[in-house]
Amino acid sequence: MKKIQGFNKGVNFGGWLSQCNYEKEHLDTFIQENDFKTAASWGIDHVRVPFDYNIIEKTDGTFSNEGFGYLDKAVEYSKKYSLNLILDLHKTAGFSFDYYSENESGFFDSPEYQERFYLLWEKVAKRYGSMTEMVAFELLNEVTDASFINKWNWIVKNCIRRIRKIAPDVLILVGSYHNNSADTVQFLDAPYDENVIYNMHCYEPLKFTHQGAYWTDAIIPEERMSFEDSEACEEYFENLFSTAIAKAEQFGSGLYCGEYGCIDVVSPEDTVKWYKTINSVFEKHGIGRAAWNYKAMDFGLSDDRLDSVRPELLKLL
Repeated sequence: MKKIQGFNKGVNFGGWLSQCNYEKEHLDTFIQENDFKTAASWGIDHVRVPFDYNIIEKTDGTFSNEGFGYLDKAVEYSKKYSLNLILDLHKTAGFSFDYYSENESGFFDSPEYQERFYLLWEKVAKRYGSMTEMVAFELLNEVTDASFINKWNWIVKNCIRRIRKIAPDVLILVGSYHNNSADTVQFLDAPYDENVIYNMHCYEPLKFTHQGAYWTDAIIPEERMSFEDSEACEEYFENLFSTAIAKAEQFGSGLYCGEYGCIDVVSPEDTVKWYKTINSVFEKHGIGRAAWNYKAMDFGLSDDRLDSVRPELLKLL
């Protein structure tokens, strides 16, 4: 399986340009230059920056220079602190992974929404696609329903074909349905070319990593689970990733995990145990990854609660 150079160990800057209130004060202050400096001091090689389409698109469909200014800052600060950068489209017109708080639907059945998606990525490619030494594109965060996969494979091919006319060599990450789950990577088409990488997310076992979560029906918020009582072990993750690894090996592609982490309800000690276990499998197979999340968002790695274990934890990213 191909090792992804420059995108081995990373962290997400979630909550900055996505899953937010979009107010200027928030956009200007939630992530600043010093956060890139701090992340670089953690020994990582890249950051993943989720952004929503309405950061760079106006309501009339034209593009916002002010919105692109935030992505420009991400590029500038990443370069300054020797970090690579993944630009992740977290929400597009007509689709969001978040059924509960976003009013977006229709993308997979709408040629109009799909055209906006293609135009957005063409615009991003024109602006950053030549920065192949440090920037990668993630086409869309967490496709949800299994019924979308055939249309998604078709959209991916069309989108990459259009990007390639502008940015022939930029690294592109593509995930599958069930919110980028590892066991659905196998249903993606063959990579468009050698610079397309399979992408997954991993918050398993969900009842451990998301205990106390209030935003999903899959969790009873009052239930608690220790690491020892969870299924998590190296064999568990080996089995979970097996079909994704096989798919990547079949086509000589790489495999990347764009999100993984433990909610702040989990004790610091159990958080370390979980990271140590999943990291051992990432390392064994050369799987690049970005932990969720740098700060806040219920998963913050820089939050005070992890002060006592952070030196050990950072070795496990």
